Amino acid sequence: MFESLSDRLESVFKRFKGQGRLTEENIQEGLREVRLALLEADVNFKVVKQFVDRVREKALGQDVQGSLTPGQQVVKVVHDELVELLGGKTSAFDVKGSKPLTVMMVGLQGSGKTTSAGKLALYLRREHKMKPFLVPADVYRPAAIDQLTKLGAQIDVPVYPSSTDMNPVDICRDALQVAKDKGYDLVLFDTAGRLHIDERLMEELANIKAAVSPREILFVADAMTGQDAVNVAQSFDAKLEISGVVLTKMDGDARGGAALSIKSVTGKSVKFVGMGEKLSEMEVFHPDRIASRILGMGDVLTLIEKAQGEFSEDEAQELGKKFQKASFDFEDFRTQMRRLKKLGSLEGLLKLIPGMGKLTKQLGEMSVHEKEMKRVEAIISSMTMEERRKPEVLNVSRRRRIAAGSGTSLEQVNQLVKNFDQMRKMMQQVMGGKAPKGGMPQMPKMPGGRGLPPGMRMPQMPAGMEGFPGMPGMPGMPGMEGEGAKALPKSAFTKKKKNDRKKRKKKR
Repeated sequence: MFESLSDRLESVFKRFKGQGRLTEENIQEGLREVRLALLEADVNFKVVKQFVDRVREKALGQDVQGSLTPGQQVVKVVHDELVELLGGKTSAFDVKGSKPLTVMMVGLQGSGKTTSAGKLALYLRREHKMKPFLVPADVYRPAAIDQLTKLGAQIDVPVYPSSTDMNPVDICRDALQVAKDKGYDLVLFDTAGRLHIDERLMEELANIKAAVSPREILFVADAMTGQDAVNVAQSFDAKLEISGVVLTKMDGDARGGAALSIKSVTGKSVKFVGMGEKLSEMEVFHPDRIASRILGMGDVLTLIEKAQGEFSEDEAQELGKKFQKASFDFEDFRTQMRRLKKLGSLEGLLKLIPGMGKLTKQLGEMSVHEKEMKRVEAIISSMTMEERRKPEVLNVSRRRRIAAGSGTSLEQVNQLVKNFDQMRKMMQQVMGGKAPKGGMPQMPKMPGGRGLPPGMRMPQMPAGMEGFPGMPGMPGMPGMEGEGAKALPKSAFTKKKKNDRKKRKKKR
């Protein structure tokens, strides 16, 4: 979403890298580029002017802190102002208020209201243990009711049985009574949209609001529409007094102007963002985390939250014990691969790691390697339970059968088994304390002997951001291919190789 803006800002910060101190001249020059970067990102021109003025005032009015360079000081000021621009603080639902929590989803047709209703129901049930109830009140769009009904079935959430011959206001009023009678504590009303705003639409939405008195009215906007989304949000707010915004398609390649402008222009905070097509890909909007992503600092907290949703502490400890005993088998490996896929694409995960955002551009073979991960899973799935739990029983005839069953070659199966065995040995050394500090085992290669894509290493933080408070520079990650990647340090493993060579020389 913010890729082009991040690139432009990084080039601005590079200019401050060699500066000894901040002056009005170099700040003015840098802020000119910041202004152009924000305008190119489709941010409202009034918002850009106010933002640049605040950054200039703060940058000139502050002394450079002893632990920071001038470039880092500018990054800090821009970061703080971006957080304010995006809303300042996280603004999610107050789920502790009166029950049921009633939420009305409004917006133009095609903005993603129906899907967002399903995502929100799943998120609030998972995070706050709520009992959601979905209400399809769009009787105009073909299959709108069927779509929400199917989404409800996918996530096991009850849906009010409305039909196209019913009045939307009556649907919402009756559904609210049903929710109270059955003890549901969250009711999501999926209302109708149009391709444009008209009086009939607004009158219907105003009548629904009067009938059910929703505690939250969320305007659902397609982030790909840029400033148009902000203008439409203003119109809906004038008629309905919206309480917040949901931005969809935040995983796309739009310039991000809507997300950066909407709070300043409408005064309403972005509360949730849709980060993908899966129903589980709905996140609370955290201004500080989004600002960090824009500046290339990653978003470790979101990555941790994603991981905690898939990996429990007990499972992690059990896995650690298996590593120590070298009893980690193909069954465990397949389980972890599947969980990793639930976290999202490899490209999306890399963007959450500090300093790794630019790395995604180097991964031209990313899609190929994700396909090869599927091939690895196919090979493991073609094994019997005994073979997955006891890889040592995999003789040639078994491997031929596995290759035929998975649609791969015997060579690819042999390569996977070989690399898996090497990984187990290295993990045993690391977990057993034999490997040196900083050492990291080689990642198992994909079928065909291919490693990770060229250039896949942990790069340095972008210029001007090294040593940013709380964000230490990231060293090269050993054990990964790519120009500039550091080699593994000497370990017990490499010493053993040297000793073996010495013994062979003595025998000669």
